[in-house]
Amino acid sequence: MTEPTVSAPSPEHQRIFLVVVDDSPELKVALRYACLRAKKSGGRVALLTVMEPTEAQSWLAVENLMREEQRSEAEQKLQKLAREVNGLTGGTLPILYIREGDPRDQLTALIQEEPRISILVLAASTGPEGPGPLITHFTGRGVVKLQIPVTVVPGGLSNEQLDAIT
Repeated sequence: MTEPTVSAPSPEHQRIFLVVVDDSPELKVALRYACLRAKKSGGRVALLTVMEPTEAQSWLAVENLMREEQRSEAEQKLQKLAREVNGLTGGTLPILYIREGDPRDQLTALIQEEPRISILVLAASTGPEGPGPLITHFTGRGVVKLQIPVTVVPGGLSNEQLDAIT
C-alpha cells in the first residue's frame, strides 16, 4: 500500500517544526521526530543553535576571534544537520538560525519574532538529572511566554519507535 501524497501548503501556511540544536544525545530523537512530522504534514524543519556569549576578554581582537571560531563551528554543525534533515524529509532544506545569548531567552525571542514557527520539538533527557533545562523551563513558568505548542519527545525512543508514532 502506498502512502497518500501530501500536497505542499503555501509557505505562509506551512507548519514549521523548530528543533534546538545542542550537544545532547537527545537531539537526534527530536530531529528525527520533527523531520518525520514535517514530511507527513507537508511542513518544514527549522534548526536553532544558540552560542554562549564569550567571556569578557581584555583584548577585543581575542574576543572577536573566539566569537568567529564559535560561529564557524555552529555553522558547520548546522550544515551537517541540514543534510540529515534533507534526507529524512525527502529533499526539504531546513531553515537555519544562529543566535548568541541565553538559550531560553533566544528561543523565546525567535518564536515571538518568527510567526511561521508553529511547533517547538524538544526531546527529554533520559538521565537522572531530569528532562533538561529547556523542557523544565518551557513546561513550567516559561510556557506563558510561548505562543506555540511544545512537543516533548521521550529521548530514549529508537528510530523504529519514532517511525511508528509519526
